[in-house]
Amino acid sequence: MLTITDLHQTFHAGEVNEIHALRGIDLTLPARQFVTVIGSNGAGKSTLFNTIAGVFPPTRGRILIDGQDVTDWPEHRRAYLVGRVFQNPLLGTAASMSIAQNLTLALLRSQRLRLRTGVTPDRLRQFGEWLEPLGLGLETRLESKVALLSGGQRQALTLLMAVLAQPKLLLLDEHTAALDPATAVKILELTGQIIEQQEVTTLMITHNMQQALTFGDRTLMMDAGQIVLDLSAAEKANLSVQDLIDKFTVVRRAQLVDDELLLMAD
Repeated sequence: MLTITDLHQTFHAGEVNEIHALRGIDLTLPARQFVTVIGSNGAGKSTLFNTIAGVFPPTRGRILIDGQDVTDWPEHRRAYLVGRVFQNPLLGTAASMSIAQNLTLALLRSQRLRLRTGVTPDRLRQFGEWLEPLGLGLETRLESKVALLSGGQRQALTLLMAVLAQPKLLLLDEHTAALDPATAVKILELTGQIIEQQEVTTLMITHNMQQALTFGDRTLMMDAGQIVLDLSAAEKANLSVQDLIDKFTVVRRAQLVDDELLLMAD
C-alpha cells in the first residue's frame, strides 16, 4: 500500500549547514498494517512524515501510495490519500469553527471543489453517531466552538477528522505527547479502535518505547535518517524496553564501525 524507494531528503544542499535528513529509506507497508516508529530527536522521523505527506518534495527517491506515484504531488493533492494528526492538539482543527463545521470540512476533504451545502440536519445526526462512541460527550456539543474543548477532546476530534474521508494512509506524529498521562492513554485506546474499525494503514511516531512495543504490528527504529531496526510483531512480542535499547545499541555500534571503515578507505 505504501512503497518508498531510495528516499533522500537534503536541506541547504551545498551550503555549510547542509543537512542530509533522510538517507536512502526503503520501506514497504502492506494494506492495514499498523507500524510504530521510534528514534531520538533528529533521527528523521518527522522529516519522513513530511515527505510522505508532500510538505516538500524528496531530493531523490519515489513514494507510492495505494499504487499511485505521488512523489511529485503537492500536499493538497495528496489530502484524500493521507490523513495526519500532529503532536499539538491545536493543529488539525479550526478553533473558531464549531465541532460540526470542522467535521463537515473533514468529510468533504476528498471531494472535488464546488459549491455545496455545509452542515445539514442529516450530517448533524451522523456526526452525533460518530462522536458518541468516543465517550467524551462531544455529540451533545456539536455547535460548540473547538476552541472551548480540552486538549484531549480536541485531539480525539482531530483523530476522527483524519479518517472521515477514508484515507489510504494515516500518519500519527507523536499525537499523545502533549497530553497528560491519563488523557494520553484514552487517546491511544481510541486510536487503536479507530485504526481497527477503519482498517487504515498507519504509521505512528512515538518517543515512548513501551508504546512502540505494545501497539502495532511492526516497529521501526530510525537513526541519522535511516531505518536501523525493523521488528515484526513476533520479534517484538517478548522484548522489554531494555531489550529494544540494547538492540539499537548493537546496530548503532555496527554502523559506526562501518562509517569508520569507509572513512579509512577514503
